[in-house]
Amino acid sequence: MESIAHSPDPTYLLLIAACAIAALLVLIMKLKVHAFASLTLVSFGTALATGMPSEQVVPTMMSGFGGTLASVALLVGLGAMIGKILEVTGGAKVLADTLIGRFGEHRAPLALGVASLMFGFPIFFDAGLIVMMPILFSVAKRFGGSPLKYALPAAGAFAVMHAFVPPHPGPVAASDLLGADLGLLLIVGILVAIPTWYFGAYLFGLYAGNKFNIPLSKAFLNTEVMFKDKTDLPKFSTVLLILLLPVLLIFMDTGLNTLTVAGIIDGQQPVIEFLRMLGKTPIALLITLLVCLSVFAGKYGMGKLEKLCTDALAPICAVILVTGAGGMFGGVLRSSGIGQALADVLADTGMPVILAAFVISTCLRVAQGSATVALTTTAALMAPIVSQTVGLTELDLCFIVIAIAGGATVLSHFNDSGFWLVSRLLEMDEKTTLKTWTVMETLLGTIAFAIVALLSFIL
Repeated sequence: MESIAHSPDPTYLLLIAACAIAALLVLIMKLKVHAFASLTLVSFGTALATGMPSEQVVPTMMSGFGGTLASVALLVGLGAMIGKILEVTGGAKVLADTLIGRFGEHRAPLALGVASLMFGFPIFFDAGLIVMMPILFSVAKRFGGSPLKYALPAAGAFAVMHAFVPPHPGPVAASDLLGADLGLLLIVGILVAIPTWYFGAYLFGLYAGNKFNIPLSKAFLNTEVMFKDKTDLPKFSTVLLILLLPVLLIFMDTGLNTLTVAGIIDGQQPVIEFLRMLGKTPIALLITLLVCLSVFAGKYGMGKLEKLCTDALAPICAVILVTGAGGMFGGVLRSSGIGQALADVLADTGMPVILAAFVISTCLRVAQGSATVALTTTAALMAPIVSQTVGLTELDLCFIVIAIAGGATVLSHFNDSGFWLVSRLLEMDEKTTLKTWTVMETLLGTIAFAIVALLSFIL
């Protein structure tokens, strides 16, 4: 969709953009209007205020919404189904128990963190944390010490995977809006997530566990009822295969593309094109889901697995719609000329694109709480700037996505649902949650940004 022919004054456009963001904050925070409805309303208002012709308003909104959903809905839906099946069949428990056995008692926090990193690939932050919580408290009861030293490394693992690694909706939506390669983003996201988690969640979790000794949550003391028959639990190798299969398939696509670009192989060969197709993220997740169903169909029956898949889709509806509405807002911003005006202002300030992405995302995160809204809105605002910045490589685009995700992670506080989820699951008061969870989230976002900013400068 092209920008409107008679672009208003840039100052006026930036004023409209500021009013649009302020309106979002008021609607979501003060008036408690759902983010989906708020983004839709503000998108409509922004289109009218910028003088977009009436016949273009709705098509522009629908184009932005539909384009984002086409990329996000498949990935999030398939990922949620895989995560739900692994959750119910005891995959998280198998991962935790096996890794603790191999890492040893003294490294139980590390083992639980590694298990959460692997389990966090297909499953959302809140679902993953709820699944792991009984296991975390079981380990804390068995080995002693503050539950925080087990809970924070696990929660941090789910947080970094959710923020930085596809197929989670935030990085998928941002990559779509900015035109980043999803396979390359998967590699970069994992490589950034691991050191970010180690320094920001694991080491900080050990420190916080020694400083804040909270009691065991009464809600999770009876963990044995979660999995009654241990003989029905899947093998560790089976769970590991299911979690690694989509990663390997997507790596295949990226690897073959790299070999093609390097001139080592002929990318036009039908076999190469077919293998690369299998490595595209939606197909890779579909293959993984089919493997998952075939593995567990014998024990549970397809009827029960079908119900699990249906149950998995219900909670993600809001996530997908909010993400799509963020894309709608982005479409309006691009077509109205606001993005061009913002690009010109940032170009005049000399602020690097990657720094601007982090700063804008941080401001939105602190102001309205939702990481998904902050991430998608910032990506929408940055898309025109990125498209007009000369010399950005595919790696640079991935670094900008991670920078936006880093800004959307920091300073989780009272307006973030994740803050309250962690506070209530661990039965911590708000002051302790601010000193532990909020600090950890800020460390994770800042460390990730520092890594990609350094890499963008070096590479």
